[in-house]
Amino acid sequence: MESTEKIQNLIPIGYLFLVVLGILKECVFFFQLKINILKYSTIMDILISPIADLTANPIIILSLIVFAVLILVFLSLCYKDRNKSWAKKLIGTKPDGDKFSDLDIKSKLKHFFLVSIGIGLLSFFLGLGIGEGHKIAEKIRLNKLKYEQKLTFNTGETEAIFLIDVNSAYYFYLTPKNNAIKIAPLGSIKNIELTDFKSAK
Repeated sequence: MESTEKIQNLIPIGYLFLVVLGILKECVFFFQLKINILKYSTIMDILISPIADLTANPIIILSLIVFAVLILVFLSLCYKDRNKSWAKKLIGTKPDGDKFSDLDIKSKLKHFFLVSIGIGLLSFFLGLGIGEGHKIAEKIRLNKLKYEQKLTFNTGETEAIFLIDVNSAYYFYLTPKNNAIKIAPLGSIKNIELTDFKSAK
């Protein structure tokens, strides 16, 4: 019962941590494109941003699950060999006589697990923001963008674009005419035609 309450208390803290990481990722990504994304984001964008990033690609969520499982396996091995010198040095617990307290060991291993997951998620979100932002910024600078989407405005005008991102209020895109990033409210857009997979082969 006590462990269930602890998990319930950790869920909102964990989600808040994910939200902060999502904001960090978006800020780092758009900073490289000289956009203050917080000015164009709603509360809903901020809340769903980390979930959208984690579920954007099955490989991402699978990698994170594998990462968590590997840490658990390693910590299980540490607990199993808790009386060996290498495990004692890694765990860093104080001996109780000739043995470690199992409660202390479990507590430190749980702490180690949470810290490892936190560092892993921080590295993922920060790396994603830096990597994607730099990649697009370089393509803009070198004029290597492919304008494979078509945006149709409410006026009926159609334009080929490179879609950078979209949130609940705005489209962020570039056109072949210039390298200036355009920001259009969703209300001004009739529809968007994404990449034609046949022609992309």
